[in-house]
Amino acid sequence: MTDVKSFLTSKTVWGAVIAILPQLALIFGFQFTEADAADLQEKVSAIISALGGIYAMYGRVVAKEQIGLKSQ
Repeated sequence: MTDVKSFLTSKTVWGAVIAILPQLALIFGFQFTEADAADLQEKVSAIISALGGIYAMYGRVVAKEQIGLKSQ
C-alpha cells in the first residue's frame, strides 16, 4: 500500500470508534438498559437498510454500463 488517505476516511478507524464508544459511555456514567439496546439495534438496522437502498439507487444512476450477462 503506497497510497495515503486521511484517517477519517478509514473504515478501520470508524469501526474502532464505533466499538469504543459504548465503553467510553459507561466510563462516563451513562447507563443503558436492555430496552435501550434493543431500540438502538432496531434504529441502526433501519438506517443501514435505508443507506443500502440509497447506495444501490445511486450506483445504478451513475453507472456507465448496462446490467446484463457477458457473452463469451
